[in-house]
Amino acid sequence: MSEWFERWFGEEYLNLYPHRDDEEAERLVELLWERGLARHGDRVLDLACGPGRHSAALRRRGALVVGLDLSMPLLLTARHRGAAPLLRGDMRALSLRGESFDVVLNLFTSFGYFGSDHEHHRVLREVARVLRRGGVFVLDFLNAPAVRGSLVPRDDLRLGRSVVVQERRLSADGRFVVKTIHLGGDGRSFIERVRLYERPDLEGMMLSAGLVPEAAFGDYDGRPHAPGSPRLLLLARRQ
Repeated sequence: MSEWFERWFGEEYLNLYPHRDDEEAERLVELLWERGLARHGDRVLDLACGPGRHSAALRRRGALVVGLDLSMPLLLTARHRGAAPLLRGDMRALSLRGESFDVVLNLFTSFGYFGSDHEHHRVLREVARVLRRGGVFVLDFLNAPAVRGSLVPRDDLRLGRSVVVQERRLSADGRFVVKTIHLGGDGRSFIERVRLYERPDLEGMMLSAGLVPEAAFGDYDGRPHAPGSPRLLLLARRQ
């Protein structure tokens, strides 16, 4: 049986989230540029690049970007956006040469999808393997305390002539946030399931993979991270 992220990230996902636009991606890329985390000529891996918003923004600034994602529909959208070269692959086992990138980016909560902590450790070890020594890793993740404190159990979203119902809950053990998306037009449902890693958990996992955390931001404007921040952006450097 396929995993939830293999079924969900297709045309339905693109139709449901049209607000995730280029302007938002530019804000994040601007933050990376201002902080010197990505520069003209850097070899950048956009890991789980999705529809290519960030890859395209980085390429416009002169970075040498490779986008990688598991979803073929999202890769096709990224290609139309001009985000190339693009590769289809699994972030747990990258078919890429070691120490071949200056920067690895994992943006917009593209982490935490797997069922076991071991699999997430594998992702971070693969990131460290493909980064050059001294290279930068940027992880843009949800902020677990804020999610726990402000979870909206249900909302209805009108999409054309249909109503999409989104239901959210914490798993019984409190370790995952689970969202069920019901598409009113055809009766189908999809599930998103993301591990709620706290900042200390992620920093410890990074250290064990050979990635040294250096800073944390709470939003795309570069404000310091706090328990109530909307995001958790962790910056780490390969030893």
